[in-house]
Amino acid sequence: MMLTLALSCIAGLLALSVLAVASGRSPVTMRIVYGASLAASLVLLILATTHLLGAQAPASVTLPLGLPWVGAHFRIDVLGAFFLAVVDLGAAAASLFALGYGRHDQEPERVLPFYPLFLAGMNLVVLADDAFTFLVSWEFMSLTSWGLVIAHHRVSDNLRAGYVYLVMASLGTLTLLLAFGLLAGPEGNYTFAQIRDGHPSPAVGALVLILVLIGAGSKAGLVPLHAWLPLAHPAAPSHVSALMSGVMTKVAVYGFVRVVLDLLGPPMWWWSVVVLTLGGITCVMGVLYALMQNDLKRLLAYSTVENIGVIFIGLGLALAFKAYGMTAAAALALTAGLLHVFNHSVFKSLLFFGSGAVLTATGERDMERLGGLIHRMPQTAFVFLVGCAAISALPPLNGFISEWLTFQAILLSPELPSWGLKFLVPAVGALLAMSAALAAACFVKAFGVTFLGRPRTPAAEQAHEVDTLSLAAMFCLATICLAVGILPGLFMDALAPVADLLVGDRMPMQRGVEWLSIVPITDSRSSYNGLLVFVFTLLSGSLAAFAIHRLASDKLRRAPAWDCGYPDASPATQYTADSFAQPIRRVFGTLVFRAREHGDMPAPGDMRPARLVVDLRDLIWEALYAPAATAVTNVSERLNRLQFLTIRQYLSLVFGALITLLLVLAIWP
Repeated sequence: MMLTLALSCIAGLLALSVLAVASGRSPVTMRIVYGASLAASLVLLILATTHLLGAQAPASVTLPLGLPWVGAHFRIDVLGAFFLAVVDLGAAAASLFALGYGRHDQEPERVLPFYPLFLAGMNLVVLADDAFTFLVSWEFMSLTSWGLVIAHHRVSDNLRAGYVYLVMASLGTLTLLLAFGLLAGPEGNYTFAQIRDGHPSPAVGALVLILVLIGAGSKAGLVPLHAWLPLAHPAAPSHVSALMSGVMTKVAVYGFVRVVLDLLGPPMWWWSVVVLTLGGITCVMGVLYALMQNDLKRLLAYSTVENIGVIFIGLGLALAFKAYGMTAAAALALTAGLLHVFNHSVFKSLLFFGSGAVLTATGERDMERLGGLIHRMPQTAFVFLVGCAAISALPPLNGFISEWLTFQAILLSPELPSWGLKFLVPAVGALLAMSAALAAACFVKAFGVTFLGRPRTPAAEQAHEVDTLSLAAMFCLATICLAVGILPGLFMDALAPVADLLVGDRMPMQRGVEWLSIVPITDSRSSYNGLLVFVFTLLSGSLAAFAIHRLASDKLRRAPAWDCGYPDASPATQYTADSFAQPIRRVFGTLVFRAREHGDMPAPGDMRPARLVVDLRDLIWEALYAPAATAVTNVSERLNRLQFLTIRQYLSLVFGALITLLLVLAIWP
């Protein structure tokens, strides 16, 4: 019954697309589409949460669709219920935000038909229970999101972003198709239940792991498969950017978890080496790329790459511990990874909503053209600050909890028998610690340059607060960030059935621990109390404010503000995004970006302004994607000659191909 109702909601989302196409760009259509999407997402969220918290038995439905004599299989278990909750919480928040934000869209008819289809596609991926339905849903999700990426197609950069995204999405689908083909075997066992019973050989399992890492990792944003993400996410409308960055990347994580931790059976220990290495590199590279950005949405997109690395570190640790039968440690690592899936979906959606509010109010995404918005958009500034603190892993907010749990799992690595993992895991832990510090610096820059100081342009000076519905969506997500941070045990207990399904064990129940503390291992090793940290932070902050405003001298003293040696009060003398990142760029940029600084200092008496030009290169793009694009262009130009053959040449070509195929069949063993 629950699964049938969920599929009915998805069918309703599909019907909304037809309504959007038929109704055109009427304002009423916008309210109906986003309002109905909000309602459907809330129903799906309630269904998923009920199934997860009740740890209900899996439910299955087979529809007469898809492959002949096979049908389309759908199933919900605790793993699917958790990711369904992540998807529909993000979808509900995005739909609420879009009810206000969508009124500013210049071409809503290019967004509205694809929006409910995108939501339906993500839900169908999570509910699919056979390879064919999964792949069709995956491709459906990719194509509808591509339509949203190029919604504002008159911007040339958006068309390029859509092209790169489409190519990477096709590559991902192809590799997943090959992976499921290997899992199905020559018998064609396409259902997930048959695949679980198949027990592939170690060689097949290793090949499937690599293919899934490419397929799901490219959609999630693992380095070096992340090239599309910083192009596509900023190109889409802000509520769609929030869905792509906060939700769709988690659907990709679901695909990896479903195949590797569920369908493939017992893992080999070295699988974790591959996942951990990619996760560690991804989290550091992602935050370094983010630090170099001036475009606010592009910065947030690169930050998603970093957080995907954090998630895959948790999943890699779970694979390592599970391979050696350390199920309690595997449950801790898996819980940390999945909790970060939920946390990132919340605070990254919040931050993209904040960037969308800034874009609506100012028309700007370049942080160098903003500043001083805290005085003109105080509510947006507050919730954006909450998101920045959460993504920087500061207590008592939710980002701290999942990263702290990941470090607790890393501290168990000396118990692993493999000497390779004994050295690798602490190294990955060091990368995780460095990325956490750099992330804090990155979001000090994002908030400080955007909201503090003085306005740098008239657009920033004339900004105004956004509508009530957009603010309501942001405040809801900010509240969830705080709730998970101060009551983490409740959310960890909700993930216990998922850990039990995937690794055969679960963390100790946290709900009964005194003072609502969490004890991931034992009292003697580690514990944390988010509620006490919150109360202490609140009381100490209140006392400091009281002391400053009530007990300090009431004499008014005025003095000139520190102007960094410049008597001119122009906003141009403020710190900029580039100047903030300069020290970090000089430390890491030479190695990672081949950074070069070119200064032009005029001679005395020359009235030209001094200039500093910084050149940054994307080495991954230059090493992997640019040569591939060149090769494809060259091959296509040569193959283009086939269009101009004569009829005799065409017949000769077909005859030669037929003879070749017959020879292959003749010598095939």
